[in-house]
Amino acid sequence: MSSVAVLDVGKTNVKLTVASRSGDLIETLSLANAPAPAPPYLHIDTDRIGPWVLSHLSELCRRHDIGVFVAMTHGSAGGLVDDDRLLMPMIDYEAEVPSAVTEAYAAAAGPFPPLGSPLMPGAAHMARQLLWLETDWPEKVAAARWYLGGPQYWAWLLSGAGASELTYLAAQTHFWNFETAGFSRIVGARGWERLIAPLTPAWRPVGRIRPELAARHGIPADLQVLCGIHDSSANFYRFQQAGHADLTLISTGTWIVGLSDEQAHESAVARGFVTRNLDVTGRPLSGILAMGGREFAILAGEGPETAVDPAEIAALVASGTMALPSFAEQDGVFPGSAGRGRVVGPEPASPAARRALALLYVALLTGVCLERLGAKGTIVLDGSFTKDPLYAGLVRAVHPEGAILYNTDAYGAASGAALLADHEQRSAPAPVKVTPAPPVAIPGLAAYRDLWRRRAESLSAT
Repeated sequence: MSSVAVLDVGKTNVKLTVASRSGDLIETLSLANAPAPAPPYLHIDTDRIGPWVLSHLSELCRRHDIGVFVAMTHGSAGGLVDDDRLLMPMIDYEAEVPSAVTEAYAAAAGPFPPLGSPLMPGAAHMARQLLWLETDWPEKVAAARWYLGGPQYWAWLLSGAGASELTYLAAQTHFWNFETAGFSRIVGARGWERLIAPLTPAWRPVGRIRPELAARHGIPADLQVLCGIHDSSANFYRFQQAGHADLTLISTGTWIVGLSDEQAHESAVARGFVTRNLDVTGRPLSGILAMGGREFAILAGEGPETAVDPAEIAALVASGTMALPSFAEQDGVFPGSAGRGRVVGPEPASPAARRALALLYVALLTGVCLERLGAKGTIVLDGSFTKDPLYAGLVRAVHPEGAILYNTDAYGAASGAALLADHEQRSAPAPVKVTPAPPVAIPGLAAYRDLWRRRAESLSAT
């Protein structure tokens, strides 16, 4: 059977992976990703990414029998297109939106709990991005045929077909109302329905590659292009397809992203701690976001990327050294804490101690994410943090509820996206390797966790 090409446009890297239809990774090419500056605003550099994708897709097609292409991206990426071209650069979610636009958006969007998330910083939410485009570049919006989510933009670029998809619409776009299971108030009020392409399942082909692209780049003309999926949802889908239920998945990278099919308490949603999401079939999920990877990098500094010694953690606990949130310009799980992060107690005395403090901090942060989600069943940790064997054990120590497992695959979301190619034909679970988190015994860790939590909550409340 032919293999699958998976495009993953992340915040830090762009990856193009060849995988089998059972999700086994065969080859991956990578491009460092960074936003392009204004004018007109901080934006996703599609002028650089697009040619790289087509060139390397051609190269991979010469080495592998590729029959399917599927894209996944991080959330809050939107492409305003006509039939042939991108009309405006794709706004980067860390762009600075004019305050007047944000004020107008907050008034027009209505209550935020039905939209699945509170108003987030920067240029988060595709609906706010579209209002900005409509306010400052109305002629471009008037000329557009579609405003596409990130994965669907890449599907359109290759196939010419427009589609929308549930996991992406549910990824804090504010286009979706979770209480009515339909489009949000601002979509109807501003007549944006015309810009939202037909709802299509993530696994469904939207077409074949454009003939001119196939001819120009030497790509097989019968390459099928799937609708595409939100990146964290692709990873969640992977574990669903392996047969896991009552599942909470914590994916770690630039962001700690939690998704759970155990419904969080309504108060957690109302207070903005927990987001609402959907899986590929439209089933409701609870979600949570914290910029843990960026915070880890800030705390760890430039030291060597070596495994943390438990003795370093024990020394931090014994001395009372704590990293309190938040070190990124995002509140994460502690509202009001953005940019207020600080270290209390004796400063870490070495690069190894700084790295240990960073790992302890993200383990504590993960524990809060699990608690907010109400996670008590099967808990799977994966992504960059699991490269350190101590991370899963620390999470188990600070969140003793549920069965905590971990997976060390480098590109698990790519495996999940590849599984979409056989969604309707799959008759047996697609296996994925998980390992129980090891026990970690650090004297005084429980009391340290409780004190850290009280201090973090106090800081975010002031």
